[in-house]
Amino acid sequence: MKLSGILMGIDIGSSGSKGVLTDCGGRVIATAEVSHSMSNPAPGCFEHDAMQVWWHDFCLLSRELIESAGIRNTEILGVGCSTISADCLPVDRELNPLRPAILYGIDTRAQRECEELNSRFGEERLISLMGHTLCSSDIMPKILWVRRHEPEVFEKTYKFLTGPSFLVAKLTGRCVMDRYNALAAYRPMLDENGEPDPAFAHIVCRPDQLAQVLPTTEVVGGVSAEAARETGLAEGTPVTTGTGDAGAEAIGTGVLTPGDMMLMLGSSNFMILCSDRKVADSRLWISEYILPGTSAVSAGMATAGTLTRWFRDTLFSDYVRLEQTGGPSAYERMYQAAGAIPAGSDGLVMLPYFAGERTPINDPKARGVLFGLTLGHTREHLYRACLESVGYGIAQHFDIMRSLGAPIERVLAIGGGTRNPLWLSIIADITGETLQTAQVTVGAAYGDALLAGLGVGVFGSPRELKAIIAPGITVAPDPGRHAEYKPYRELYDELYPATRELMHRL
Repeated sequence: MKLSGILMGIDIGSSGSKGVLTDCGGRVIATAEVSHSMSNPAPGCFEHDAMQVWWHDFCLLSRELIESAGIRNTEILGVGCSTISADCLPVDRELNPLRPAILYGIDTRAQRECEELNSRFGEERLISLMGHTLCSSDIMPKILWVRRHEPEVFEKTYKFLTGPSFLVAKLTGRCVMDRYNALAAYRPMLDENGEPDPAFAHIVCRPDQLAQVLPTTEVVGGVSAEAARETGLAEGTPVTTGTGDAGAEAIGTGVLTPGDMMLMLGSSNFMILCSDRKVADSRLWISEYILPGTSAVSAGMATAGTLTRWFRDTLFSDYVRLEQTGGPSAYERMYQAAGAIPAGSDGLVMLPYFAGERTPINDPKARGVLFGLTLGHTREHLYRACLESVGYGIAQHFDIMRSLGAPIERVLAIGGGTRNPLWLSIIADITGETLQTAQVTVGAAYGDALLAGLGVGVFGSPRELKAIIAPGITVAPDPGRHAEYKPYRELYDELYPATRELMHRL
């Protein structure tokens, strides 16, 4: 018999946080959101104040959700949370942050530590252990950076926590992290069982400074009396382990069986493919997935929405001014104008590496390229080439995944970019894949609520969620345009190898 009650999910993002309440059928009954800032204290350094951003937002959203829904806090059966990941937050025994949290892959301060550790362990050994070499998305070099540059912080550190770890610790008093996050970001310090690896863990910190690893949906404990006063939750409310935002969003989008893929078009572009087999390739991020017995084949491009925003603000400032005075959306006018440009942008191909690039080239020194410019090209051509460049990059990843024997059966698109119908059709045409959006677009918070439901027994298995997560729109590829894009895609693939050394010299 199904339980009756409410599930809560809260996600802390890069520039804002969202919360959601659902019933036991997955229906959204309340949402709330709040914005916050991200600090950039030095080039390549990005941080959050864990108390003033993470915990503040969680408490504010929790109270607002309960009040706006008009429910009793005792009706909440379980709470799940997520944050951007993977982050490095040193805390003392009282869970006081000892410095601002060092954020995920966009923080590149530990590049030298990455290079040193890769050299020490050897690329082949690391790839066999974790599927890739250490990079800015990994925790180990970040901890080493703290140890070297802030020894007084390191000496006082009780645990190095991620965002979800910190929230769950504040709620329950227990320092834990979920397997999905841990095995993706804490290797090789942790072995495949989630235990400190004696060959690696001691090199940058004490093994006891790492939190206990638990399944994502395990109930860690109940909300403490102190946390209840701050959050408005009832004391004893079950709290699950939590996870990273990408994993939670994948669950909420419907990535529930092998072959399902999440394609997130946000500020950056992130992909998670659920696979029933383990693969290894240094161009991608390979880890265990949230669902038992499955793997996650993940990838991320550094720019997507940030790139379209740059084009809007730099080349279409007149559209922005008109929107600010009550006119139509600047983005809407841009994609309508670019829709009149033919596939391939009349011979213009762009590399979207305006902020370096993550996968598949893993090159922070990569730079953007506009190739093929003529006097006949307009700003509309440049904007369409921008949209196409992200499409080419996505197609490149799809091909790599297929070559590894990880088939893609269903592509589920989410994020702000899905509001651009031209972009969706361009990606479908370039990749040759049908894209499907989700009907519920709350984001990772929705996945947090569903994962909490799995933890407290509202849902018997992940497959039960298939019937709950309703589809939105479907965008099918046009075979003719897919053929038109093929030669441009080939040029895209050749551009980076041909210009890499020049980029690095620049």
